[in-house]
Amino acid sequence: MLGIIIFGIVLAVVIVLILLIVFGYYNRFIILENRIQNSFAQIDVQLRKRADLVPNLISSVKGYMKHEREIMSEVTQARKALVGVMSSKDISKKVKAGDTLQRALKSIFAIAENYPNLKANENFLHLQKELSAIEDKVAYARQFYNDSILGFNNLCRTIPGRWFAAMFNKEAGKYLEIPAASRAVPKIKF
Repeated sequence: MLGIIIFGIVLAVVIVLILLIVFGYYNRFIILENRIQNSFAQIDVQLRKRADLVPNLISSVKGYMKHEREIMSEVTQARKALVGVMSSKDISKKVKAGDTLQRALKSIFAIAENYPNLKANENFLHLQKELSAIEDKVAYARQFYNDSILGFNNLCRTIPGRWFAAMFNKEAGKYLEIPAASRAVPKIKF
């Protein structure tokens, strides 16, 4: 009789331990997935802020750059494309549209060098600083996203996490990648 009680206790302890391990891993997957979703949402917030600043930038620049209509049109189209993909769940489309807008904005700032009055304009300077701060936040949000993917992928690819990933039908995530054109080292001539 005592042997059956001990066996029952040992079996109950083993079952509780197994359940704790399974639910512990399941909860880790959920927490990491939530972190990834949050970091994705933070990228969205910064891209939206950048897109919302563009009309203000364009209006402050318009009077100075009457002859630069092509660039103004390029910025407007890039902003329109970014706003158009904001409701998409495809992060690569958002990143691509955000990068296109960033390149267009760099064109405005490069041309602004030819307009000393514009460079000194208080609104323009304020918007330029704000866009620079947003670019830093976008870069940080992308880094946080990739860090979150790293944690999730580590859990999915190491043992015993790999077994639980298969059990819970979880797959490793994809990192945000920088386009090859952005990796090129800028050429500086003196």
